[in-house]
Amino acid sequence: MKKNLPLLDANASAGGASGGFGDLPDWDLSDLYTAPDAPELARDMASLETMCASFATDYEGKLATLDAAAMAECIRRYEAIETTAGRIMSYAGLRYYQNTVDGARAKFLSDAQDRITGYTTPLVFFSLEFNRIDDATYEAVFADAAVARYKPVFDRMRAMKPYQLSDELEKFLHDQSVVGAAAWNRLFDETTAALTFEVEGETLNLEATTTLMTDHDRPKREAAAHALAKVFTDNIKIFSRVHNTLAKEKEIEDRWRKMPTPQTGRHLSNDVEPEVVEALRNAVVAAYPRLSHRYYALKAKWLGLETLEIWDRNAPLPTEAPRKILWDEAKDTVLSAYASFSPKMAEIAQPFFEKGWIDAGVKPGKAPGAFAHPTVTTVHPYVMLNYLGKPRDVMTLAHELGHGVHQVLAAGQGEMLADTPLTLAETASVFGEMLTFRKLLDGAKTQAERKTLLAGKVEDMINTVVRQIAFYDFECKLHAARAQGELTPEDINALWMSVQAESLGPAFTFMPGYETFWSYIPHFVHSPFYVYAYAFGDGLVNALYAAYADGLPDFQEKYFEMLKAGGSKHHKELLAPFGLDASDPAFWDKGLNMIAGFIDELEAMEA
Repeated sequence: MKKNLPLLDANASAGGASGGFGDLPDWDLSDLYTAPDAPELARDMASLETMCASFATDYEGKLATLDAAAMAECIRRYEAIETTAGRIMSYAGLRYYQNTVDGARAKFLSDAQDRITGYTTPLVFFSLEFNRIDDATYEAVFADAAVARYKPVFDRMRAMKPYQLSDELEKFLHDQSVVGAAAWNRLFDETTAALTFEVEGETLNLEATTTLMTDHDRPKREAAAHALAKVFTDNIKIFSRVHNTLAKEKEIEDRWRKMPTPQTGRHLSNDVEPEVVEALRNAVVAAYPRLSHRYYALKAKWLGLETLEIWDRNAPLPTEAPRKILWDEAKDTVLSAYASFSPKMAEIAQPFFEKGWIDAGVKPGKAPGAFAHPTVTTVHPYVMLNYLGKPRDVMTLAHELGHGVHQVLAAGQGEMLADTPLTLAETASVFGEMLTFRKLLDGAKTQAERKTLLAGKVEDMINTVVRQIAFYDFECKLHAARAQGELTPEDINALWMSVQAESLGPAFTFMPGYETFWSYIPHFVHSPFYVYAYAFGDGLVNALYAAYADGLPDFQEKYFEMLKAGGSKHHKELLAPFGLDASDPAFWDKGLNMIAGFIDELEAMEA
């Protein structure tokens, strides 16, 4: 049973104190519920308890006996339960992320989570019993048109068959989750939201401090980096405890399930073969010298430095004039880029701006970063940003709106099939960024403006591909090391530095304290091994965009059909109309060559 909590986007830009960017929109959550004490919410919570109990009574021990018509009714009822639970948890989660330090909101979320976990415990039988249906019966039932469309989601469920535990143990894990990973996730969220940093006499939150790392003023960037290092070091024992506990909890569960690797569960949920992920990882690591190492050497030259410090990684170019982009300009830029690709894409995105589906301002206690949360298929997605008027914030808007468009289109699949595996979930978001970048690049009036845009895009792509694969390697090393015993903060710091030095290359020196910067990355806590999905999505989009630029017939129509498919098709089937195959090791070189080509152009400008 999904819990429908938003997941912060690892590729979002950082932010700081809001103001001066135009009228920034706030969420209107009334399409979910009008208030925490709304009678509709109380009604749905009570209805959920009844629906779960009656579902278990009607179907437990009987799934193998259902014919196609009865199975269709069973699935319809299960989807109704998921929709009701998802609606409640989406509302609770979105309110919480608006202000994570508000005790009342935290309590509301926790209480909702506790109650729904209790109500849905009787449903644990569903996947377990379903996986015990013999193959012949399963294939016969799902050959019927009444349920055939649901077969992909149940095929993925049955892929877990070798790893499922007894019914009793699965129910225990379900009940225990609220005081296990979920509790540690909340501790991490509340700790990071409450951190404060002293920078040049000003007290800032995490969002405001990280955004200073892109400031034009180098001393200010340096001060921000040292402030981050100090606070992370002061809190390193808490972060180490969170990571040790979650990694150990995962190791125990994986061992009981006989998962062959810590990554297996993620690959299964992503519906992607381990060898495809390994091919992606190996291709990116092999490309470090011609991508990040080469680009950062070029950047050091632009900045007039022999070596770069970590606070120079995302520094603007010296020729780049500081500029704050008003909200309306950001909106028009993204919608115009979307419309140039297809008016339909802009039409789908427009209501996000008009109907309270975006929360953009930076506010006290608000979660850092950004996300697009699909809520449930009977409502609509919501987008969260921390908008500060920086060029990267415009790209973040394009990214999250791409998610939103994807989620709107996939909603037609219904609750069980709309969810897209993470490897494909980044497709529309990264494609939206690419459309916006290309629109801006085509409109560049000077060589200096083109250089600034190209450099910004290369940095974004390096952050999406190189940085995320380095994150993935860090997680692999962390979980492997934790399986051998408790890790000290120094142990985790050393693992972090091993991948940072390798991925960023010889252009960098690392200040004391940078070894703690693993501590605030939310995906390591919320969704282990998620991060390779970003590199997967970037490589996929680069290959897709190349097909679009080459004039593939009916590209727009094929693209929308791919997004509409949601989780109903495997990546091989979705990419076939574009002549692409992610299982081909050479596939990843197409995307990496696009990044290398941009760096070639930047180098040529120096000649």
